[in-house]
Amino acid sequence: MPAPVESYAAVGDSFTEGMGDERPDGTPRGWADLVAAALAHAHGGTIGYANLAIRGRLLAPIVDAQVPAAIALRPQLLSINGGGNDILRPRVSISAVADRLVAAAMRASDAEIRTLVVSGGNPTRHIPLGARFERRGDALADAVRTRLEGSGVLFVDNWFDERLPALQYWSIDRLHLNTHGHTVVASNVLAALEVPIAGAVMAPDAGDELERPRTAEYWRRYVLPWIGRRLTGRSSGDDRDPKRPSLEPVDVAALS
Repeated sequence: MPAPVESYAAVGDSFTEGMGDERPDGTPRGWADLVAAALAHAHGGTIGYANLAIRGRLLAPIVDAQVPAAIALRPQLLSINGGGNDILRPRVSISAVADRLVAAAMRASDAEIRTLVVSGGNPTRHIPLGARFERRGDALADAVRTRLEGSGVLFVDNWFDERLPALQYWSIDRLHLNTHGHTVVASNVLAALEVPIAGAVMAPDAGDELERPRTAEYWRRYVLPWIGRRLTGRSSGDDRDPKRPSLEPVDVAALS
């Protein structure tokens, strides 16, 4: 078994921030928090954990700002996610996104940080223009996997996880994973890291299926604002700061 991880940093967008898996006070938890809790459990105590992810971020600010900041923290483990918001834009070069994501991962790996790239789940069965975005997501996952072969950087492929396209794993907006979905991603990451999955640090049961809004209400509440942000170049994460910008001590109970 690999040596226990004593420090972990995560970078990315809303997927890594944990949107869709909110605590009772409204703050996001998500798969990265669950992974940190499991790492603390495997370590037998407390580890340092930072989460620099910010919702709505395109890949460029992730690799230009978040990745250097995370490397500067010198964590033993770094997870990188990005590109999901890029493939939702009207125009995108999948090859360029893959190149930039892999280059950022290699930069962290060259700094002697154990690095993994984590892809998001596939929401395209339940969102407008889903077929178009699915083709882009398929191409991006394949491109990243191919580029990382033999590099020593782990690729955790949630995009092609056969469970995650099901609606039961998605929050009410159908674009962010819910508690069940984030739990699946956490288990995939921990399996890739060969870290035991302790039931005590997995997300609790999310309860009954969400009462989802009717079609017209769904478009008004979620789709039209989402389209508006993309047409105007705005982001849901504008003026937001990372939820854990430094390696703060964390144990199993702290992230439950």
